[in-house]
Amino acid sequence: MISVAAIRMQQFGVQFYQASLTANDIDKLVRFEVLSYGEQGQPVRGKNKEPAPTKVNWDLLERRIAASERAYQRQIIRKKIDELVQYYEQCRQARDLPSIPGAVIISCDEPLRFEPAFEGASIGTLKVPEREGILRAIDGQHRLLALHADIDRFGGEMFTVPAVIFDRLPDDHVVQMFVTINAKHTRLNPSHLVSLSGRQLYSDESLAAAHDIVRALNDREDSPLYGEIKLLGVGKGRVAQAPLAQELKKLFASDAFGPGRKGEAFREESKRFFVNYLKQAAQVFGAAWNGRKYSIKSATALRAFIRVSPDVVRRLDQEHADRTDFRAIGRVIAPWGRRIGDLRFETEGAWKRSGTTVESLAKELRLALQYPEGAVV
Repeated sequence: MISVAAIRMQQFGVQFYQASLTANDIDKLVRFEVLSYGEQGQPVRGKNKEPAPTKVNWDLLERRIAASERAYQRQIIRKKIDELVQYYEQCRQARDLPSIPGAVIISCDEPLRFEPAFEGASIGTLKVPEREGILRAIDGQHRLLALHADIDRFGGEMFTVPAVIFDRLPDDHVVQMFVTINAKHTRLNPSHLVSLSGRQLYSDESLAAAHDIVRALNDREDSPLYGEIKLLGVGKGRVAQAPLAQELKKLFASDAFGPGRKGEAFREESKRFFVNYLKQAAQVFGAAWNGRKYSIKSATALRAFIRVSPDVVRRLDQEHADRTDFRAIGRVIAPWGRRIGDLRFETEGAWKRSGTTVESLAKELRLALQYPEGAVV
């Protein structure tokens, strides 16, 4: 056990501690992790740019950063770590300002023990299990990583960090606190928030289904959007995750695909449907989909395709076809090629001239399904 001076706090039935951790405590006990989807989300952002002078040993630092789908923290920003390390150096040389004056927020995975200074006292000694990685940062991960990167230069100098420590905070509460702290003040990316909300922050079945579909569209090699979606708001893709997920969520929340269609089986069916549906759309509008001067992969166009998908599903049901049948989907949306065509998506042409919105494009797509031969309404 590590013994640290602490104050026991209580708010609305929740007990936590304000404590003083040494730099060595932080270095030993805190684990660093980021939310990542394999190659789509690397732990550190900015490392592929032209290397700039740095005092950080990035090879060693990156080994301390774990990445998984069960984490919640955003990518580590290389520039931010470099700037913090430089700031710590300045503080140490000038000796007129503390480098970490504000408390970091931490959760402990194992039970803590508090020994009051006297009976009923709120001040005392906090006993923290001495196990590597037992603490995880909720707020302050960049500050603590910079501390880890700079600790070898501290020599034997005493350095303590103010910390707010929670005892075995449930995972959903950890993520909710992280989002509450970051969503406004540091502009948490909407796409990152979608992943947390759909899978970790709370149980939202509609958003979870939407999240899974967006992941499938980006991750499956047979998807026409393979590798093109900016999962967590970062990456090389040009298609944003959040608008697609929110559009899908609305459909699932409204039972647009039929009442009672929920659960894991429905999500699997939906993933197959949307991958095949957009594959067929990519074939119908082949020139636009593969061209550079078209807006067919914009958030507006993709949301319109999603918004019309219940109409496509109804046609499939009327034909007694499997909703995931690639060829059947192609037969249903074939009129789009005749009635709408590639030029409709030309950015400097019809797209801009008509002031395209999600609803206006969705209306055109629906009309083409209803009147495939161009009948007058």
